[in-house]
Amino acid sequence: MKRPGVTEAKLVQAAADLADEAGLSAVSVSALARRFDVRPASIYSHIAGLDDLLDLTAAFALQQLADALAEALPGKAGRSALFAFANAHRDYAIAHPGRWQAAQRRVSPEAAATSAGGLIARSARAIVSGYGLSPDDEVHGVRLLGSAINGFVALESGGGFDHSDPPAAASWTRVLDAIDTSLRNWPTADTQHPDRSTD
Repeated sequence: MKRPGVTEAKLVQAAADLADEAGLSAVSVSALARRFDVRPASIYSHIAGLDDLLDLTAAFALQQLADALAEALPGKAGRSALFAFANAHRDYAIAHPGRWQAAQRRVSPEAAATSAGGLIARSARAIVSGYGLSPDDEVHGVRLLGSAINGFVALESGGGFDHSDPPAAASWTRVLDAIDTSLRNWPTADTQHPDRSTD
């Protein structure tokens, strides 16, 4: 029987809060049961299990990120859109480190099909397409952008930039400048694989 006051939405919100407080690895059915002062069996009245809960938390985080992009991107294109897209990701990761972890989690195909992840990916593709790349190179450009954002955020959140100057924020701007320059000067097909002489 479902316990009054406990809902799937409240469980997901609690999981997201706990992830921000203590890391995604701290999220468990027993931890949520303690938060709601119920037995773990009561939690299973609302979710199928831990994987289901983590999928729902990932979807929750992705929707929040998509909402942030919906506010940041309108009216922007090119470099300004690139910066807005990247800054929305980094800002979200700083404000909600556990939810950011959840958003990076590989989820089930069913969960992925209904999450806002596809919307975020299409936003990235739209930004990159504005640089005039070929369809194939748009994919490479999106991967470059995603790798830079995720790699930088992972290093920053792990303290990788804490003991050196200049500050991480300065490097972040330079990284985005470099991506913008790379996309504006994307190599053509005949320069991507220079001829190699053989004996």
